Amino acid sequence: MRRASARSRIAPRGAPVPRQPHTETRRRLALATASLAAAALLLSACAGGASPQGEGDSATPVTGGTLTFGRVASVNDLDLNQQITANNAFAIDKIFEPLVAFDEHGEIGPWLAEYDESDDGLVYTFTLREGLAFSNGDDVTPDDVVFSLNRHLEVGGPLPLTAPIASIEATGEREVTITLETPYTPFLSELSGFSNGILPADFGGATEEEFFQNPVGTGPFAVDEWDPNGDISFVKNEHYWQEGKPYLDGLVYKFIADDTQLRQQLAAGQIDAIDTVPAANAAEVDAAADTVLSQTDGWSTEQIFFNTQREQFADPHVRRAIAHALDREGITSATTFGTAEVANALLPPTITYSANDTVEALDFDVDAAKAELAQSAYPDGFETTLLIASGNSQRAQIAQIVQESLAQIGIDVEIEQLDIAVFRERFFAYDYDFMINSGQSDAPDPNGFITFQADPEGFSKSYWTHYTDDRVTELMHEGRTMPAGDEREAVYREIQQILADDAPYIPLFFPANLKATTGDVHGFTVLPNSSVRFEDVWLTGGGQ
Repeated sequence: MRRASARSRIAPRGAPVPRQPHTETRRRLALATASLAAAALLLSACAGGASPQGEGDSATPVTGGTLTFGRVASVNDLDLNQQITANNAFAIDKIFEPLVAFDEHGEIGPWLAEYDESDDGLVYTFTLREGLAFSNGDDVTPDDVVFSLNRHLEVGGPLPLTAPIASIEATGEREVTITLETPYTPFLSELSGFSNGILPADFGGATEEEFFQNPVGTGPFAVDEWDPNGDISFVKNEHYWQEGKPYLDGLVYKFIADDTQLRQQLAAGQIDAIDTVPAANAAEVDAAADTVLSQTDGWSTEQIFFNTQREQFADPHVRRAIAHALDREGITSATTFGTAEVANALLPPTITYSANDTVEALDFDVDAAKAELAQSAYPDGFETTLLIASGNSQRAQIAQIVQESLAQIGIDVEIEQLDIAVFRERFFAYDYDFMINSGQSDAPDPNGFITFQADPEGFSKSYWTHYTDDRVTELMHEGRTMPAGDEREAVYREIQQILADDAPYIPLFFPANLKATTGDVHGFTVLPNSSVRFEDVWLTGGGQ
């Protein structure tokens, strides 16, 4: 599950966020809300649906051309089992593909293989597509599948195969059989993630290091040139299994760290599409004559995370006080301009068993916040530091609002902005008090998101909060083995209510996937995890 995962943008180090008097908070919220109506009118035509030039595009695709995609982060590693962040993941998934995959609606279906599941849920039989080949022309065999999945089991990594796999065996000329020790409901969802892509057995005779410098997979594109600190270019996989695709001859990921430059180069036609449109600029991009906004629902939740190893934030009364002190609706209105939905629960509504409609959240109530703090070991407040990544204007604005809001209840907040790489190092090492970040699912089943954020023994140790709750852990294990249905839904709804009450993190809003293209780009289909299906994309006139 990208990862659930942190998806932060790389940008230059910014100046420290200035403090502002608390009296400014409501004024800024009011101004932002006043502009919200105009923004919403401009965005309503494409809000929450597929990309405007995607499913509804009736023109006949044209082959040829190279699309240049502006991104705010460079690709620095292509090892599918070792990566989690969006800058790498959404390059990896152009090269490697899994046995099953999800579509733009989050529905899982066959991809490299058809599959059957035994009645007891223990045996999965996968039959590879006939004629399936890697980008170098070599046939894909069951041995490649066995090697790939076993390699993932051995490596583990940030998105491990956690299913109780007893064996992975080549059982026919095109057949692989995976046997589980016990039923595991999210198994297919887990397999659908980019980290379970198929690569040649024994790395095709190369060393592991050599292979990932010039990887071979079944994806629509293969690496052409790559600067880990800059751009990466791809060429069409001439052996791709989807007949006639990809339509493009080439794809370039151009590293442009500044999102203002991204928009300017798009508007000037210097690039064809951009990966990131700040919510504050969405209406402007949508209204421009030469650009098309893509706004789709995603699997991400913007949140405030507490390091529960800090004394103050180990106290649930402190966390609950902060939750009550924050006006989530006001924050959402002021910082997302009609492009996001207020979060009551952890799971986005696009994820199965989201309880956003039923969870009783700790709503904005300053008196309740003061009462909670009075029950804590810090009734008179305390000093603390809020960590954010630099270069993200939205999070800088959220941080200011948090700072001003918590001042009302006696909590003095210093805001610390760090370059994204240092920011990650700090929270990976639990060297922070509390922070703003996002959780991002990489698959449609709720288990991935919940495991990443609530499993104290998992890779992320409850998203680097080290939060532990015995009841949540018990329910989490139950949810993995229960069949789909009302009982399983009840388990995940209870987990979300416990998390809402304990507040190891505070969900703020569910952001949309905001990207943009020129009018010459067609078939631009964005998946819920924010990746783009570039095999479906084509350019007017083949880019000529």
